[in-house]
Amino acid sequence: MKFSTFNTNSIRARLPIIVDWLDREQPDVLCLQETKVQDRDFPAGPFNEAGYHALYRGQKAYNGVAIISKLPTEKPQLNLYNGNKEDARFMSSRIGDIPVINVYVPQGFAVGTEKFEYKLRWFRDLLLYIKETYDPGKPLLLTGDFNVVLEDLDVHDPDKFRGGICFHPDEQAIMREFFEWGFVDIFRKHQPDGGHYTFWDYRIPNGFKRNMGWRIDYILATAPLAEKSHRAWIDTKPRTLEKPSDHTFLLAEFSNVSWSLSV
Repeated sequence: MKFSTFNTNSIRARLPIIVDWLDREQPDVLCLQETKVQDRDFPAGPFNEAGYHALYRGQKAYNGVAIISKLPTEKPQLNLYNGNKEDARFMSSRIGDIPVINVYVPQGFAVGTEKFEYKLRWFRDLLLYIKETYDPGKPLLLTGDFNVVLEDLDVHDPDKFRGGICFHPDEQAIMREFFEWGFVDIFRKHQPDGGHYTFWDYRIPNGFKRNMGWRIDYILATAPLAEKSHRAWIDTKPRTLEKPSDHTFLLAEFSNVSWSLSV
């Protein structure tokens, strides 16, 4: 079973990259964030033609999440708070027998602002929802752009960014509660060294070539799935292409796991 996630920073701008990547990698599931498109304009056609189902929720110019899956998605929930006017940052669905949650955690703008407080509230509410809804002893996948750097080895210059947005102790404390509940960071399980990133800021000259990045995208799994994971990696090639996202694809593979059968 191959599972993947990618912050598109506009799905329409990145559609050729995504479709070509799907053809090459053939993941079972690709979760997308920051699609930046209203539902009526979501480009579902190319995904259907490639043999995938598309579940999506978006809004104009901002946010937006989608699950692209070879199997149909079932029992979708498209809001964290069950309100149609909330930001398009959350979706959950069952794929076969495995629940999948895809999130785009608020970036937070700057420490001390209302947007930062909103980020912390939203992140805590996500954790509360998971605690109230799921069992850490059963299969569950949580993925997406968390906008949180957890450790020094996850950012190219920790001393420079420490205490700032996406590298603040309040954010990290909430993130660690996800692990205390029962999630495993699948990439870190298989890649203990630093220097591996999923995001490189456009504004840094030659930031990607200089590997001045951040690891803020995650694939988390509960123990029944984590123990069956045998590989996790970041595909940096799409970041070298013309008009790339500022993020790239994160993948994980699981052995002896079937979407359609109980783990």
